[in-house]
Amino acid sequence: MKHRLLSFVFVLTCFIGVAFAQDRQVSGKVTSASDGSSLGGVSVALVGTSIATQTDADGNYSIAAPANSTLSFSYVGYTSQRINVASNTTVNVQLASEDQALDEVVVVAYGTAKKSSFTGSASTIKSDVLENRSITSATKALDGAAPGVVATLGSGQPGSDATIRVRGYGSINASSSPLYVVDGVPFDGDLNSINPNDIESLTVLKDAAASTLYGSRAANGVIMITTKAGKNTDGKININFKANVGVNSRAIPRYEVMDTKEYLETVFQSYKNREIFANGVSEAQAGQIAVDKMKGTVDPIFGINEQYNPYNVPVSELFDLATGKINPNAQLKWNDNWLDEVMAKNPIRQEYQFDASGGSSKYKAMASMNALKEKGLLKTTGFDRFTGRVNNEFTPVDWFKAGLSANFAKATSNMLSASGSSISNIWYSAEQMAPIYPIWQRNAAGDFIYDEAGERLFDYGANRASGAQQKFNSIATLYDDKYFDNRDNAGTRANIEFNTRDEKYGAFQGFAFAVNLGADYVGNQYTYYYNPYFGNAAGSGRLNKQWTKTFSYTFNQLLTYNRTFGDHNVDVLLGHENYSYRYNLLTAQKTGFPFGGLYELAPGSSIADANSYEDNETIESYFSRVQYDYKSKYFLSGSFRTDGSSRFHKDNRWGNFWSIGGAWKISDEDFLKDASWINTLTLKSSYGEQGNNGLLNSSGVDMYYAWQAFYDLTYSNANNNGGVVSSVENKKISWEKNQNFNVGFDGRFANNRLTVGFDYWSKKTSDMLLVRPLAFSLGFEGYNDNIGDMKNSGFDLSIGYDVIRNEDLVWNITAMGSKVKNKVLKLTDENKEIISGSTIIREGEELSSFFMARSAGVDPATGSQLYWVFDNKADEFDQSKHYISADKNKAAASRVMLGSRIPKLYGSLSTNVNYKGFDFSAMTTYSIGGKIYDVVGYSYYNPLYIGNNYSKEVLRAWQKPGDISDIPRVQKEETQTLTDRALVDASYFAIKNIAIGYTFNLQNYGLKSVRVFAQGDNLAVFSARKGLNPQNNFTGTSDYVYSPNRTISAGVNVRF
Repeated sequence: MKHRLLSFVFVLTCFIGVAFAQDRQVSGKVTSASDGSSLGGVSVALVGTSIATQTDADGNYSIAAPANSTLSFSYVGYTSQRINVASNTTVNVQLASEDQALDEVVVVAYGTAKKSSFTGSASTIKSDVLENRSITSATKALDGAAPGVVATLGSGQPGSDATIRVRGYGSINASSSPLYVVDGVPFDGDLNSINPNDIESLTVLKDAAASTLYGSRAANGVIMITTKAGKNTDGKININFKANVGVNSRAIPRYEVMDTKEYLETVFQSYKNREIFANGVSEAQAGQIAVDKMKGTVDPIFGINEQYNPYNVPVSELFDLATGKINPNAQLKWNDNWLDEVMAKNPIRQEYQFDASGGSSKYKAMASMNALKEKGLLKTTGFDRFTGRVNNEFTPVDWFKAGLSANFAKATSNMLSASGSSISNIWYSAEQMAPIYPIWQRNAAGDFIYDEAGERLFDYGANRASGAQQKFNSIATLYDDKYFDNRDNAGTRANIEFNTRDEKYGAFQGFAFAVNLGADYVGNQYTYYYNPYFGNAAGSGRLNKQWTKTFSYTFNQLLTYNRTFGDHNVDVLLGHENYSYRYNLLTAQKTGFPFGGLYELAPGSSIADANSYEDNETIESYFSRVQYDYKSKYFLSGSFRTDGSSRFHKDNRWGNFWSIGGAWKISDEDFLKDASWINTLTLKSSYGEQGNNGLLNSSGVDMYYAWQAFYDLTYSNANNNGGVVSSVENKKISWEKNQNFNVGFDGRFANNRLTVGFDYWSKKTSDMLLVRPLAFSLGFEGYNDNIGDMKNSGFDLSIGYDVIRNEDLVWNITAMGSKVKNKVLKLTDENKEIISGSTIIREGEELSSFFMARSAGVDPATGSQLYWVFDNKADEFDQSKHYISADKNKAAASRVMLGSRIPKLYGSLSTNVNYKGFDFSAMTTYSIGGKIYDVVGYSYYNPLYIGNNYSKEVLRAWQKPGDISDIPRVQKEETQTLTDRALVDASYFAIKNIAIGYTFNLQNYGLKSVRVFAQGDNLAVFSARKGLNPQNNFTGTSDYVYSPNRTISAGVNVRF
């Protein structure tokens, strides 16, 4: 026992000795980063302990600190720093003033700029915003993250991108999408091939001063993506591992539809009403006829067919002829839910990230790998992706720098058709299917019928009512049809720079010359397989293979000159750029497969289609920019770019684009020196012209040869080939142009706690491509010409406030709001309005305003839909001159302007809290005003035949004379004129993201930190109608699309 006690005391003494040996004195000096002056009174603390001290009047300090510990330096008016002392005993520190630290660097065209001196309008999203999101594409992080930017998340298809619009609608027919630039070079790859974890920042350039240098492709804004790079770590390697695992679910609930009993009673009523109101029979007779029709004896096409009677009593005994109610003694034989059956149960999303970075003063590098596997909401669908990236930078001497990066992504999508009202779209077919039809084959007793292997047999509906998806089964489609998309993305960025800006280079002082090369490659292989058992390819099967290749490169040379002459600063850029793009497509299709499950073309016996083509585009550019400031207080900038594009005829190929801008740092003026509540305030304005060469045809496909005549060569006579001219050439076609004005301010107030940014902007689009009509006798509808004009205007506002800001707790909130107004100024002289379905484009009105009849309610006597009618357009909005038309005269119902999809205000609210090791963040988005035409919801109100379900709202429909209802009577085969009943307020409030985490400081255990976290994305959407996705798209029309995902996940992030 004595020996054990002595041993314990010896070991304890050793540990105490080691502990005292580790506490050595660390000393140093703290100075100002701006002027090098000593800072006295700086608080110096050993993190994780109560040990602390202060610097003396000369900025010196000394503190006991073990090796690899962390010291915290904080001082009023300066940004705090935490520094790992490693094995050093001397640690000198420079603290940046909060004004200096908050003057963030903005990534701009062909370089960077300080926000306080930037004359343009730009918003930056940092990497920490992306890190708190479970997203496959960085475009989805833009939703609510920047004022003036709209990101629609219409589809939840795994691997899909968001659709982005910057400051309104850029065109009627041409592209409204922004230009994407990755690490300084325009990007033509798949956006979802960029791993969001590799992104350092996203910068949105909005106005002419910010984006003119990108010329003919910058009319709709520019999104700059900067990837992470290595930093000078004195040769140490920083290693990071992150794992994130979660579960997906449907973010938008389905519409409330009828169950089997409600559905059959409603169908009975619709047949009965048809006989009463269309054929004039008595109510008693109508009931019997309705039963006869439903059991198929009178109407075999639209009847139920006894095979699909879900009750255990015959259809002839199923209804009370007087009330239309189901026989209370009837029992259901099946109750299949088609939509529930196609949905996957708790689909998993897994993502794993590994990266390493570091460097020295001469070499810096970052390498990363990421693996993502996401199961879709629909069974058998999903998205797998693997990405890799290496970024290198070499600086062997101070006047030379070289960079080389490479990235690769391999992705596979298992998908299905997921848009439009076609039964091949599972979202449509499963949601619309009436609840009376079984998924699997049943016998007369309602029991399953099995095959020889004991598996249930799908019911393909050969005897279903016409229109009830005959010979089709959406659940079987998930397994028997296959849609694969295999994508390979690769890219590289290479650059060299010769820099003689330092004064030691004499006559060459201030100059720098850089050469940049960027290249992107995308290879896609699509496989579309349709089974031979049922559906469109029943009997023979069909397989379509499609191969596409996209290759583009950008090569530019940049000469810059930057000098300071006393209070005058001058920055000049001259550049040349060459852009080349090539797209190849090869497709082949065969039928006549001997059996199912064959995914190669060889077994097919008949060639159904074969095609190939190539698109090419080149742009040659010269550009310049001059920036000048006086005393870093008054700023001027001017940019010019000329582009020559192969899209246009050689006589009309070149276009000139320019901008001017100015800024005034008014807070530095003497008359505001005493305004202590103003930390910094900069006024700015810009004006310029940009171009849009993204011309699209009526199908939304790029027109690379828009000016040329095209020929249709499919005509033949016996063995003689032939063709006809299908479009007329117009050599004068040119760019669409934007005249862009911006004025605003950026400021920080109240000891830098309050940050405010405001811009008013106006953008006129001219020379929009429209079809100029021709006489029908010429055989052409018309030809493309630069005719139209349109204007967008609005404001962007961003307010941020630090509610609490101290050493332990930081809490800030941010609010963003944007408004867009739109007006079509000019169309063709022949057509002052363009009507397309439920929308109209009319001079003087907003783009794609809704144009339909106005409902005047429901006639209490007959249950008929009533419509407003007016005599002429002058009376359109004067209801005193309107009169009502019943449904028998519905053709007379007047179509009127009923608003547009454009909201009155949209934006976001977000907050971030950091308390010691805890962190919490939340983001919500909102949209106020605008309309959406709810095609999906309205289809449940007016099914034309047995087979499609009804909305539960139809249970409130008119039943008998005297009823007061806003829903007209249900009536078989009774179509209704499109009215504003289908228009819904598009306002919504969405909880986009909530994240919470805790970071453990484990430096004493060989780790830098470990963060555990949980987060949720697309958590909830509150809107005017359950089931409606108001964030669907920019058309203002709902669609049967893949529901957006709600993702709940948890993970760990380990830093070594």
